[in-house]
Amino acid sequence: MARLSLTKASLSKQKRQLKTFEGVLPSLDLKRRQLSAEQGKARQVLAQTQKQLEAIEPEIAREIPMLSNELVDLTDIVKVIGVELVEENVMGTRLPKLNKMETEVREYALLGKPFWVDRLVELLKLALETKIKVQVAQQRLKLLDRAERIVTQRFNLFDKVLIPQTKANIKKIQIYLADAERAGVVNSKLAKRKKQKEVGVV
Repeated sequence: MARLSLTKASLSKQKRQLKTFEGVLPSLDLKRRQLSAEQGKARQVLAQTQKQLEAIEPEIAREIPMLSNELVDLTDIVKVIGVELVEENVMGTRLPKLNKMETEVREYALLGKPFWVDRLVELLKLALETKIKVQVAQQRLKLLDRAERIVTQRFNLFDKVLIPQTKANIKKIQIYLADAERAGVVNSKLAKRKKQKEVGVV
């Protein structure tokens, strides 16, 4: 760390720095609070989406109890063939957002399969889409957590380190300069008396 210069120029520099640091602090605090609010929303969305996903399996079991029939081949009947994500800028953090998802349904003879296979295909599509939404929601929350942590670290750096240190530097320089000024006045008076004595002696 650079040694603190105890001069008027250094005092002016420290005061300018303090003004800058104190100016940055409210915007960091605002960003931190806004990111925290976004985190809350992201947690809510994730919880809701996970709940939706968890509800699909019991729905399949309830609506299609015939699914346990092993004579009907349902292997890979629905699969994801494409996922398109877009980026959303939230408080300077780039977050993924599901734009669209494409699924492919394996061909099956409409008359050769039981009537309930169509409903199963619908529910499987919904399950796959919801699963992707859960993954996107998890990634969004992870990125927001990281962004909030970085902003909080910056806020703490200014609030707990840079601002107190700069204030301490200003105080130190002011005390030094005040002491130097007093010493200068005392030395000036001593020199004046000495001169007067010398003049008186002559």
